[in-house]
Amino acid sequence: MTTRDAYITKMKHQLDDLNDQMAKLEARAQEAREDVRDTYKAEMAKLHLQSEKAKLKLAEMQASTESTWDNMAAEMDKVRDAFVHSFRYFKSQV
Repeated sequence: MTTRDAYITKMKHQLDDLNDQMAKLEARAQEAREDVRDTYKAEMAKLHLQSEKAKLKLAEMQASTESTWDNMAAEMDKVRDAFVHSFRYFKSQV
């Protein structure tokens, strides 16, 4: 497996794990008091948007050429880091 393939596989696993954890948090948020449930729903919508951005960036990486690979990996790291940061913040609020 090339470094590129290993990176893509690792990133896919990380995103899948975050999405699984997000689903669990979403279930917990449904159990919250009604007055805070709307806030949780809004935050979950933001997380879902970031998840979709990360999935799209991963698809772009998979289709990238060797000449654009380094730039794509750096962009993917930024997208993933933003998603992880937002997820951790939301998790701390639930």
